[in-house]
Amino acid sequence: MQEKSMNTKREYIIVGLGELLWDIFLQGKCLGGAPANFAYHISALGHKGIIASRIGKDTLGKEIINVIATLGLTREYIQIDPNHPTGTVDVRVDSNGHPKYTITENVAWDFFEFDEKWKILAKKADAVCFGSLAQRSSESRTTIIEFLKHTGKEIVRIFDINLRQNFYSPEIIIQSLKISSILKLNDEELPILIDLLGYQKKESEEELCRLLIEKYGLDLVCLTKGRNGSLLVNERETVKHPGRKVTVIDTVGAGDAFTAALAIQYLKGSSLERISEAANKLGSWVASQAGATPPANKYVQ
Repeated sequence: MQEKSMNTKREYIIVGLGELLWDIFLQGKCLGGAPANFAYHISALGHKGIIASRIGKDTLGKEIINVIATLGLTREYIQIDPNHPTGTVDVRVDSNGHPKYTITENVAWDFFEFDEKWKILAKKADAVCFGSLAQRSSESRTTIIEFLKHTGKEIVRIFDINLRQNFYSPEIIIQSLKISSILKLNDEELPILIDLLGYQKKESEEELCRLLIEKYGLDLVCLTKGRNGSLLVNERETVKHPGRKVTVIDTVGAGDAFTAALAIQYLKGSSLERISEAANKLGSWVASQAGATPPANKYVQ
């Protein structure tokens, strides 16, 4: 990708569309959900990060609204569900800082509605990041697809595949790939995806990324590899990053921070090298902090 001459001072409107919940750790709870983490990091980087999700009309939902305000994010596009509880996820972090998730089902974010507010948001957004997890229910899946159909022609659609438990299927993955500009996944998800799509695993990671680009017309595939950095592949070039050495506290939210930096640099028309460096720098820093949304006054840009 060649750098474009663009106004890099412009404030982008970037949406995290999907689950909003509480991550329940042994030591307490933290705001969670990849779209929420993503929107926070967009905001911390100086742009307009927006959470589009749904919470319950309950105590946990009210607490989320309070935290959202503290983080400086708008609640305007967070729907309130009168019948289903706010989502929760039980998180256990192993000795290497890697989380394991147990995700509650039939919660508010399983019942998105494509209302007038979301329709207007879809039309004005510069980019939207969505995943497979929030598509586990037919109601929310239909709404997410409808939201994406109403976006502008120039919007960047980032599919952060985010495979969790058994909450995905080939149908969901393929449909999402077909309407995406960018695919972001990690090195644990790649072999699962390749198996789902019926590809041969003998190809290299780069070759597999190129297969996905050719098959689904993607502009970019971003493969994150934890402490080993990342691989960014587009139609013309490949950029490998070796990773940055940090002391890992926990990796919750690190991938979402990576995606946020990637989204902004991509919208600016930055080179793959610049995108890679910015994304790895922010992702590794978040892994060195506790929780998915480290205080913005400590933020590394």
